[in-house]
Amino acid sequence: MKPVAIFQHDRTQRPGYLLRFLEQRGIPSQLFFPAEGDRLPPGAADFSGLVFLGSNASVNDPLPWVEREIGLMHDAIALDRPILGHCFGGQLLARTLGAEVTRNATPCIGWETLRVTPGARHWFGGACEVPAFNWHYETFGIPRGAQRTLFGTRCLNKGFAFGKHLGFQCHLEVTEEIVREWCASGQAELEAAGGGIQTQDQILANLPEKLARLHKTAHTVYVMWISGLPWPKIAHVHGGW
Repeated sequence: MKPVAIFQHDRTQRPGYLLRFLEQRGIPSQLFFPAEGDRLPPGAADFSGLVFLGSNASVNDPLPWVEREIGLMHDAIALDRPILGHCFGGQLLARTLGAEVTRNATPCIGWETLRVTPGARHWFGGACEVPAFNWHYETFGIPRGAQRTLFGTRCLNKGFAFGKHLGFQCHLEVTEEIVREWCASGQAELEAAGGGIQTQDQILANLPEKLARLHKTAHTVYVMWISGLPWPKIAHVHGGW
């Protein structure tokens, strides 16, 4: 099976639970660090799927690697290679599909229960609500031809599906280590608590229980997403996901 390409834009914004999920299922992956100068592949043909993680940059910044990633997304869509985008990655997918990415009315940092749209509940095991972890200031529009999957209270567009491609304005992939690192490196942001920003104490309270619920949702979503990968015929032995 061809590897899943994972584009990581910051050393603390790692694939976390997603990488563990792929490894447990024997799905190979290849990490790229575009913001650090990694040479990006010329196209998506050598990969079974593409994952784009978070970033402190904006998809509207005039950065060469942002434009190259958009080109990769266009190629993946043309080749029917599933794309998964978390936060910045979701915004990048939205922009690739012609939607705008703008400043949200308020910051969104911390835990939130999101509503699942009725037509998208199959992505989430039939759930009407799911937990999510947020750390973002911008928001995407829903691209033409896409379906909103999730919505929140402070940010309406929290997720969308475009065929087998998924964009999320939230994080399902974070682990305890990642959340604690973000809190440590984002002290100045957390000190502005209020108006959509939770305090560090609020974020870290009952963290293992929160992450267990989050990863249950992530598992369901990721199982659905990998079902769209171009599996070789022998992959039927993996039926017990």
